[in-house]
Amino acid sequence: MKFKKMKLNYNRTLYCCITLTGILLLFLPSSLMGATTPGSANFSWTNILIGVAGGLAFFLYGMDKMSSGMKSTAGNQMRSILASLTKNRFIGLIVGTFVTMVIQSSSATTVMLVSFVQAGLLNLTQCMGVILGADIGTTITAQMIAFKLTDYALLMVAIGFLLRMFGKTQNSKNIGDIILGFGILFFGMKLMSDTMAPLRTYAPFIGLMKDMENPFMGILIGALFTAVVQSSSATTGVLIVLAQQGLISLEAGIPIIFGANIGTCVTAGLSVIGTSREAKRVAIAHVLFKIVGVCLFIFWIPQFADIIRSLASKFDSGTARQIANAHTLFNVSLGLFFLPFIPIFSKIIYYIFPEKEKKKSLEIVTFHIDDAMLETPSLAVDLARSEIARMAQLLGRMLNAIIIPFVSDARHISNQAIKNEDTRLLIAEIPTRDQVFPDLSLLEGIDLREEKIDFLEEKISTYLTKLARGNLSEELAREVFGMVSIVKDIESMGDIIHRNMVPLINKKKALQYDFCEEGKEELLIYQSKVLKQINLLRKAFSSFDTEVAYHLMKKERKYLDLETKYRALHLERIISKKQESIKTSRIHMELMDCMKQILLYSTNIAQTFVGSAPAKENNHPDIIED
Repeated sequence: MKFKKMKLNYNRTLYCCITLTGILLLFLPSSLMGATTPGSANFSWTNILIGVAGGLAFFLYGMDKMSSGMKSTAGNQMRSILASLTKNRFIGLIVGTFVTMVIQSSSATTVMLVSFVQAGLLNLTQCMGVILGADIGTTITAQMIAFKLTDYALLMVAIGFLLRMFGKTQNSKNIGDIILGFGILFFGMKLMSDTMAPLRTYAPFIGLMKDMENPFMGILIGALFTAVVQSSSATTGVLIVLAQQGLISLEAGIPIIFGANIGTCVTAGLSVIGTSREAKRVAIAHVLFKIVGVCLFIFWIPQFADIIRSLASKFDSGTARQIANAHTLFNVSLGLFFLPFIPIFSKIIYYIFPEKEKKKSLEIVTFHIDDAMLETPSLAVDLARSEIARMAQLLGRMLNAIIIPFVSDARHISNQAIKNEDTRLLIAEIPTRDQVFPDLSLLEGIDLREEKIDFLEEKISTYLTKLARGNLSEELAREVFGMVSIVKDIESMGDIIHRNMVPLINKKKALQYDFCEEGKEELLIYQSKVLKQINLLRKAFSSFDTEVAYHLMKKERKYLDLETKYRALHLERIISKKQESIKTSRIHMELMDCMKQILLYSTNIAQTFVGSAPAKENNHPDIIED
């Protein structure tokens, strides 16, 4: 927990450290700074370091502001696109490129993938194509930075500020954040560029930049710098500033670009701490792609630089643009090269990090929700939804177990008496112990799951309440409030089983009468129908599929009619004075009524799920919502 809190404040602390470093340098004696005069009487290492630190702080803050605005504007749509991926790795590459291009952060895309894997929405193979695409998408930022827009930085800051302050809609405010962040980013670049201008005539610094042509030195510096600032775009931005001042060559910039690609894996590594093994494999895949890719390119950097220059010569591009092009071409080449070999890489990763034998535990804990994700609301909602799907699974297991004590002697009923084939199969497979925890009896298993559902209801509700206190879009807020209602309904369904149906077991035993054969068949069939509805709920939450919820809602009328039919058949048996039906009538009717209540709750949950889901075209005019 302590480490997760540290992750939450990492970037904020970083900005403060950079700024404070610059301020502290003001008080350092000039002798310690090695103040010299390499061509200008005004040259001062103190001023240069302060300018670079302040400019980098502006750059990082602008990048964060721009990324936040883009995620607020299009985050939910990007999340839905990622969550609906197929196993087609080519589509994954395209989607990863597009999503990262929009939200301006490959790290954010990777963290999103980790959360989806943690939530069970994606698997490793699906993620690997997206990771390759994300690495391509992040190069778009470098291409934009390479445009010399620094002279318009303050104009963009002014426009963004006006939109942020006076925008009437949340969307316009988000667009203001994007423009404001873009302006601050370029202002930071201008500040660094102006500050480093005197270094153009400083021979020792020029020699140091020349040393960067040593690939191993460049990769190390690029990786370390990117790991600290958690942004390969920031590293590329600094390189472009140096190139604009003529302080670095393309041969020196390329190894640093390679190092930046390795250093950006740190964020993904931090995001998987405390997550599932599958989520950790996503981070390993990210690192593996980068390291293997750099190893493929490191031995022919001069030739790679010549290719970049030959492409740039047609457009009369300077070194700054060439560095951005090298960043793009490197990642595009990796994506196209590795894409066909994803299945092989997947096997390698499973060999490096094999599946761990799962030990079934009676411990009552949450599996998915993570306070560290509250800073990214769209991802936090996905994790909460996965935890709700787990609640539905627990509820299904309770419902599956509760019917067994009432029909446990049905295995002795002849096949002629039970006409429905599915019911005969159900009876043949009736267990005598809890299916997941054989050491527990059926009733002990029901008690355990009731405790788990109560625990999850409290934890998820608290989690969603914390989330609701943040800055949510109207769409996301509607989804969060809908989920609060849903977890309460699931908890109520668990109470129906535990408080209303369990006590009926002893009441039935006290009667010393069993249900008639027809009555048992009806109870089993109706229980199987209600269980199907619960399983549909779980599927809807797991895959975030409103189509499944609509299907569940359509089934309600059919199952209510079936309950009415069985009630009538039971009354007919009473009228015909069938002794078993008369003696067990009250318990029989109460059981049917409890299952009917669960059925109605499931439909209500489906309606809430559909109503709170992101708006889309209504393809179900036959479904009437309240």
